[in-house]
Amino acid sequence: MLFWSLVLFGLGILAVLDSQLNYGYIFRSTNSIIFMLLSLGVLVRSKHLDKMGFKEHLIQNNEELKARIQEYRNVQRQKETSDAVK
Repeated sequence: MLFWSLVLFGLGILAVLDSQLNYGYIFRSTNSIIFMLLSLGVLVRSKHLDKMGFKEHLIQNNEELKARIQEYRNVQRQKETSDAVK
């Protein structure tokens, strides 16, 4: 992700140089297309990572709830066995 951000930054610098020094029409169209495609790729990757982070959070909450349920069941079993002994 950092690499692609650096590439986008480099393309931005080239775009500024192009606008100031007038390199040519071909460079402008190529630079704009590459810039657009890389921006789209970074956007899709960011969206995917955000979605995966949300899923990881749900999985972690699920594991915590399972542990609490198991602990509760163990406490209930201990109470039942202590009541049966009395």
